[in-house]
Amino acid sequence: MGPQGELGEIGFGYRPRASYACDPAMTRGRFYPEPESATRTPFQRDRDRIIHSTAFRRLKHKTQVFIAHEADHYRTRLTHSIEVAQIARALARALCLDEDLAEAVALVHDFGHTPFGHTGEDALDRKMAEWGGFDHNEQSLRVVTKLERRYAEFDGLNLVWETLEGLVKHNGPLTDANGNGLDGPLRKSIRDFDALFPLELASYASMEAQSAAIADDIAYDAHDIDDGLRSGLLTLSMLEDAPLAGAILASVRDRYPDLDPVRTGHELMRRQITVMVEDVIAEAQRRVAEERPGSPEAVRAANRAMVGFSAPMQEKERDLKAFLYSNLYRHPDVMAVRAEADKVVEDLFDAYFADPELMPEGWRGVLERAGPQVRARHVADFLAGMTDTYALKEHRRLFDRSPDIG
Repeated sequence: MGPQGELGEIGFGYRPRASYACDPAMTRGRFYPEPESATRTPFQRDRDRIIHSTAFRRLKHKTQVFIAHEADHYRTRLTHSIEVAQIARALARALCLDEDLAEAVALVHDFGHTPFGHTGEDALDRKMAEWGGFDHNEQSLRVVTKLERRYAEFDGLNLVWETLEGLVKHNGPLTDANGNGLDGPLRKSIRDFDALFPLELASYASMEAQSAAIADDIAYDAHDIDDGLRSGLLTLSMLEDAPLAGAILASVRDRYPDLDPVRTGHELMRRQITVMVEDVIAEAQRRVAEERPGSPEAVRAANRAMVGFSAPMQEKERDLKAFLYSNLYRHPDVMAVRAEADKVVEDLFDAYFADPELMPEGWRGVLERAGPQVRARHVADFLAGMTDTYALKEHRRLFDRSPDIG
């Protein structure tokens, strides 16, 4: 507990939690040892470092589904991350987990995303195919362990082991017991960092990280519907037969038959989030009762995630995703913008790779004698960090003709 002072005892966040929750007092520490904070737990300190980072601010101008200029109210990576963090905290609170760790993982999980959403990632992955490809989860680790340069004594944010584990493994184990990648070869940056600071890649992450991962699904399933309705690419009539959303929409109309379409859409969204959150809480409680994990280590050693949807909800959620892919993410209007954004990323990569002098001074100087592998990864780091607006500005600077998407 904290020291006594004129205002009484300081609250540090070392509150009671379940036996299977991560305890900040028992953290496995940081890669670079640091003195503990006098007023914050290690998980709170990580959350604060994440929020104050340059990478976090850049999320404000990175695409979620719709390019930001199309309207002021569409989600960006930043608003999406905040919404994920809110849901992750709610899940952690209900399950007696560490809310600060769940929030930290939620806020950092999209740090590696490129400009223009998954379009940018796909384009950069193609351009990097010869040098190991590009993956936003791997890039998130690069950002927090290398690319952020804020502190006098180290590169990166020097997050604690539990936050890094959650960042890398929030969607599940990455390797089998022999170290073989479960979805192809293990990404180089993850493999290299794990050799220095092992993250137990064959096990599940903490329940806090699992809560952040499922919160991501809950958030974008609901909020992409909201943005789709706002854009006009989705309509309430289209949602009548949509998985999960259709039944919720019917219940809203039954109770509020004269409600205007905008409020109907918002009521649908908030009710869908509630239904999914309550399903996850009930299912997690059921799995915990079955498995009886007595520690965070037992959670990691389990043969399944402790936090997830029930089987009926998982099926509905999978079908809803398919609906959104068919009617929103692959809509011709969205695909037309994606094609233009794809060209922006490819053009920029080709230009910087051919002539690193085109990059800003702080980026080009280190490539004077670098081979193609190092040069390509360096260019990818620079490109991945760009916002949509900066990428478009750079494209206009370097090329006579730029796509009209910003």
